[in-house]
Amino acid sequence: MPKAKTHKGIAKRFKVTGSGKKAKHRSANRGHILGKKSGKRKRHLRNGGIVDGANARMIVEAVRPSL
Repeated sequence: MPKAKTHKGIAKRFKVTGSGKKAKHRSANRGHILGKKSGKRKRHLRNGGIVDGANARMIVEAVRPSL
């Protein structure tokens, strides 16, 4: 049976946490057209987020297929 391959698109967008059960992501809407966005909004967009639940399991399996 062939080896399972890492999904490269998901691997570039998410990082699996140390426990291996959740995934971190960066916030969207911070690339351009920033003049109309408030400073508070841009400041909060600097922080990423954590993916939980079934979505996290799907991401972890796609990024680390050997686990």
